[in-house]
Amino acid sequence: MGSRMRHDEDLYFISMAARELGMHPQTLRKYERLGLVRPTRTVGSVRLYARPEIDRLRLIKQLVDEEGVNLAGVQRLLSVVDALAALAPLLDEAALARQDARRRLVAELARVRQLLGM
Repeated sequence: MGSRMRHDEDLYFISMAARELGMHPQTLRKYERLGLVRPTRTVGSVRLYARPEIDRLRLIKQLVDEEGVNLAGVQRLLSVVDALAALAPLLDEAALARQDARRRLVAELARVRQLLGM
């Protein structure tokens, strides 16, 4: 079996993900331990990286290598990115018409402000 599996979406074993990203597999394991990525696992606990994790790892690599952000900063920035992504579905007109969605929007905005230290 090769180092890449194909289903409805591309899934990469850790060796293939590391090779594609120009990173060491140990770095990917470290990022998982820090909670920066969450690869899925096979029954035998083999890590599988889907496209969203590959894209997230690429962003992490850019922040660390090109922008000089340390891992604590990367964690904080990714928390903001995740919080902003949670806001997107709450901003359409139909969602804004629902009171529960407005409450959730206010809570998510408060979380973004907190993450930014505001």
